[in-house]
Amino acid sequence: MKRLFSNLTFQVLIAIALGVIVGLNFKGFAPTAELISKTFISLITMLIAPIIFFTIVLGIAGMSDMKKVGRVGGKALLYFEIVTSFALIIGVAVANIVKPGAGFVNHTVADTSKLAVYEKAAAEMHWGDFIAHIVPGNVFEAFAKGDILQILFFAILFGIGLSRMGETGQSVIQLFDKLSKVFFNIMKIVMKVAPLGAFGGMAFTISKYGLKTLQPLAILMGSVYLTMFLFIFVVLNIICRIYKFSLWQYLKYIREEILIVLGTSSSESALPAMMEKMEKFGCSKSVVGLVIPTGYSFNLDGTTIYLSMCVIFLAQVFNVPLSLAQQLTIIGILMITSKGAAGVTGSGFIVLSSTLAAIKIIPVEGLAILIGVDRFMSEARAITNVIGNGVATIVIAKSEGEFSPPAP
Repeated sequence: MKRLFSNLTFQVLIAIALGVIVGLNFKGFAPTAELISKTFISLITMLIAPIIFFTIVLGIAGMSDMKKVGRVGGKALLYFEIVTSFALIIGVAVANIVKPGAGFVNHTVADTSKLAVYEKAAAEMHWGDFIAHIVPGNVFEAFAKGDILQILFFAILFGIGLSRMGETGQSVIQLFDKLSKVFFNIMKIVMKVAPLGAFGGMAFTISKYGLKTLQPLAILMGSVYLTMFLFIFVVLNIICRIYKFSLWQYLKYIREEILIVLGTSSSESALPAMMEKMEKFGCSKSVVGLVIPTGYSFNLDGTTIYLSMCVIFLAQVFNVPLSLAQQLTIIGILMITSKGAAGVTGSGFIVLSSTLAAIKIIPVEGLAILIGVDRFMSEARAITNVIGNGVATIVIAKSEGEFSPPAP
């Protein structure tokens, strides 16, 4: 029983239930609940810039062997881009078909003047402005303002520059690795108060908008789980068939790692075991050592599905009309911001908030709506991330002729 109460998923479940009860019976608590949820969001957003910077830099600098960067690394990055693009497109398509955010709230959801500003911003969003804005005029200013796109651009250049230093750059890489772990430890501390954030977010949502808000949230969760199920058993299964290995055999082989991820909601918790399993499954040590860690920054299939669906969901919630061209622009932005996600609990929520900040057309306060259910979608995206990275490793190993299946 003690172990059950210490489980974060159970704590969030209880917090959500309490939030619903408080929201229904204590309408006057709404301002306090909103303050609680905003404080929790601030705790997360304060970590966005450093986590994304260190993740990108270490991911690129880790490819210190230029021969592998040119061959295995190049193949891996190409594969990552193709597959995650499919994930993004599928997520956007399902969100547009199901429309989980349609009818979520009425005209009282937000100040109409604010919505008019967002709608105008949506109409004026163009590729040219987006590309021009990526390059920071001042790097320190970009970090001070938390401009995610500019930080990403600088991190990529920094990582490439660091990788070219060879052995002399190892001290910097080691320092960055330690700093990265510090921020991940802070994130773990922050996630301990996730139940409080979930309580505040749900209490505020229910007290302000009523029980009807639960229905579209359930539809969103169901849509995300369905999309990830289809991605694994359709898209990844097709890839497995093309490269002549069984998806079911692979899933059976990593079933313990999948259960670990299910229990922790963190794909990073299974990283060491996955590297060992992929070697035993038949992939060469060099391919595993390059693809698996890189995939944790660049091949987060589950996170990209989650991001694309949640962005479209929030656009529907706030009645922000998005044309096909604008949705393609958002996909382009997500292809960049999603690369800053790490395989830890809360990473998808971090990148979602950074994406909303980057596109500046959907109210960031909409994140409060998702706090209550984000935890339950994290299991699905973490499992999808782990499965996708394993498939990527096998594909690259097979393409390099460095795959020797285990004896039956």
